Amino acid sequence: MDQPQPWFLQIKFRSDTEFWTLGRPLTMRLILFFGALFGYTYCRQTFVGHQILEMIPRNEEQIKNLTELEAEEHLQGSSPTIPGEIAHVRVPFSSIQAVKSFLESQETPYSVTIEDVQALLVKENEEMLFNLKTRERNGNFNFEAYHTFKEISEELDNLVAEHPGLLSKVNIGYSFEKRPLSVLKIHSTGGHKRAFWINARIHGREWITQATALWTANQIASDYGNDPSLTSILDAVDIFLLPVANPDGYVFSQTKKTWSEIPDRDCVGVDLNRNWDAHFGGPGASNDPCSHGYHGPSANSEVEVKSIVDLIKRHGNFKAFITLHSYSQLLVFPYGYTCSRPDNFNELVNFFHFYPSDQASGGSIDWACDFGIKYSFAFELRDTGCYGFLLPADQILPTAKETWLGLKTILEHVRDHPY
Repeated sequence: MDQPQPWFLQIKFRSDTEFWTLGRPLTMRLILFFGALFGYTYCRQTFVGHQILEMIPRNEEQIKNLTELEAEEHLQGSSPTIPGEIAHVRVPFSSIQAVKSFLESQETPYSVTIEDVQALLVKENEEMLFNLKTRERNGNFNFEAYHTFKEISEELDNLVAEHPGLLSKVNIGYSFEKRPLSVLKIHSTGGHKRAFWINARIHGREWITQATALWTANQIASDYGNDPSLTSILDAVDIFLLPVANPDGYVFSQTKKTWSEIPDRDCVGVDLNRNWDAHFGGPGASNDPCSHGYHGPSANSEVEVKSIVDLIKRHGNFKAFITLHSYSQLLVFPYGYTCSRPDNFNELVNFFHFYPSDQASGGSIDWACDFGIKYSFAFELRDTGCYGFLLPADQILPTAKETWLGLKTILEHVRDHPY
């Protein structure tokens, strides 16, 4: 479990209503989000006794009943759309017996993947406090732990100071709540070279993505000059890495509740990965401000999205676009809003195995592909649902290492196939 796995074995080709694998069209949706809190010590709500259930409805009637159950018991999680699709929900302690009894009466298979959400949060909080004290004592940043937004910002400055000829920090804008959107530019030489984009934490509750991005930045800086392949990559390509694309959602997830969206509206806010100008407002997004898939008032309306778009357009020479998400352990490439294949579909297929995916409009990699960036991917990091968004810190290092295998392979391909 701790060893990097072949990252290319779990890859999805996104399409509007179907996917292609072994010549057979099928349909499926990705697991949606379930709510869980990390920063419980700062909020009023706790999760003592809450459980995460994994359910697999066998038929349409069970799907309908599950949807009604989620609404009646105020469960947070996914709503399966086809028989056999796995769903994860967080069940409050007061509803556990009723929910389990209902599932058993309907003969719907289920299992408990997390016995007590609060216990996980307590453990995570203790690790973060220990980490903070350790850093205060010896000054070392622990890349195998989760950190606050402030700590992340400070570490970006430290990395730049340690590698002044290789790293620089670029502020591309500010979030809705005026937190900086700090991009780490990794470049070995001057000039207007081809560029490679990586962003993480566009959904506030996807903590593993930002931890992976930070580890990756440090790994690149450490390996340059020692790893011939990486050195040649950076001599040909600049890397722009945004570790926290949604700082407001991140801070909110630490202090109040896990939030995929940004806290700039009533209800839950805008889902930044539905706000891009890629078939905006289409299937998989919602115009309801209280929906978790709310796409916002207009394409690129959110400053976090617009800041990225403006940088990429202004630069004009980006050749790859990578966005890190969790969870599912998948690599996804366009399109999410149409059955049409990208122009370089055959090239991508020659590189990757591919599996089913969901229908979603307004996504970042679809926008990047439409903008002419051939190599556009979304990495869905660990795990496959056992912990979900509550991935323990001891999974950071293996997750980062296996993700780096994929990122480096794509970087090598971009280096060797200029366009």
